Amino acid sequence: MSPLRLPGPPYRVKDPHQLIAESGADLEGHGLKRTMGLFQLVCFGVGAVVGTGIFVGLSDSVAEAGPAVVLSFVLAAITCIFTALSFAELGSAIPVSGSSYSFAYATLGERVAFLVGWCLLLEYGVSVSAVAVGWSQYVNELLDSLFGWQLPAALSSGPGDGGVINLPAVVVVMMAATLLVRGIRESAGATAAMAVLKITVLVMFCAIAFTAFEHGNLTPFAAHGAGGVTAGASLAFFSYIGFDAITTAGEEVKNPRRNIPVAIMICIGLVTLLYCAVALAAIGALGPDAVSDKPAALSLIVDRVTGSTLGGGIIAFGAIVAIASVVLAVMYGQTRILMSMSRDGLVPRVFERVSPRTSTPVANTWIVATVFAVPAAFSSLDVVVNLTTIGTLATMVAVNLAVIVLRRRNPEVRGAFRIPLHPVGPLLGVGFCVYLMYGTGWTTWVQFAVFLAAGAVLYARYGRSRSRLAGRAA
Repeated sequence: MSPLRLPGPPYRVKDPHQLIAESGADLEGHGLKRTMGLFQLVCFGVGAVVGTGIFVGLSDSVAEAGPAVVLSFVLAAITCIFTALSFAELGSAIPVSGSSYSFAYATLGERVAFLVGWCLLLEYGVSVSAVAVGWSQYVNELLDSLFGWQLPAALSSGPGDGGVINLPAVVVVMMAATLLVRGIRESAGATAAMAVLKITVLVMFCAIAFTAFEHGNLTPFAAHGAGGVTAGASLAFFSYIGFDAITTAGEEVKNPRRNIPVAIMICIGLVTLLYCAVALAAIGALGPDAVSDKPAALSLIVDRVTGSTLGGGIIAFGAIVAIASVVLAVMYGQTRILMSMSRDGLVPRVFERVSPRTSTPVANTWIVATVFAVPAAFSSLDVVVNLTTIGTLATMVAVNLAVIVLRRRNPEVRGAFRIPLHPVGPLLGVGFCVYLMYGTGWTTWVQFAVFLAAGAVLYARYGRSRSRLAGRAA
């Protein structure tokens, strides 16, 4: 079957059958090995999601929504659930490493696919830097709990936060890269262990915080109104970023057509319950003012409830593990996106090379680690959260539309899971994503427009002429 082409080269669409055949989606994937089972895949998803958003970003969401931050997490979760259904269907039907990028290429065309890949660089790559900054905050919290001292601000904060360089943020990025190049089996095993540990730590936090729960701390519940809930949801959405990384493992998962959709739904359900419980426990224990705009808020709450720094130190240790696992899982997703784009000729070929010894894209991994260690060392967490959020929501809009287009254009391409009430579900997913994008504010929209324009120029100057699909069509 030849690729379906609409008028004009930017509208080249890659046949989904071709995508599956090229990746070896039902065999061994392009030099990659299928080593991840369902449990490891769920842990990988939890590892990619639960981290800075809840351990650090909770305080920012509370500042916007107050006690109604619980509703903000629910609203963000609803947005994710509709889109997760679309990811589940597409991941089951086209189980390849490219995730949203490959789904867009098979449905919406090459230009849109390139821009989706460009946004994924923002989601996966820049969020690594943001997460690493949050990791540094909890490293200092743990050092303070254990030894009564912290790293000097000059070495643990970027210039925007009163420091010079954030060395811990650089260290965690390089540690993740080292583990990733060793092999997916080792990386998946480490991620699973860290996922179990951080879930345990958050459950322990809830158990401690609920002992000091007071109903009065929840009133007034929605002091900032619906606008505060929406703004809080836009920030809370950052806490869910990463679940789509499950689909980037499409070529390294056993039985991907079944395990990918199941893992996505388990991950979203588990994370939502955990987030709502943590937010309710945190605010109920000390009130919104004690949580709002406080770095390392969860450790602070446990210290105050228990009257000791030991509990807060345990929470800080859990946060360090949790955030490190996010860096590991998100960097993994970033390298697989670049590998898929490289196969298509849209980025340099160095990103698709897989080491025959480790079955991992070694050069790709070290390039990504080096590039994103720089903003981790010198930027502030607040600088990139909204921009990363709007970029992620934009890719989710594309994924929801891709499901509708795939069913219409290639009805024979189907996996083990299909969205019920199609196309209502994907359209609701689009609506919720656009609603949260609106809540990020006009300055973020301007920044995002500039970012997309840069991506469009890059595609026009590099990707369009070097596309392998264009070469085959010529």
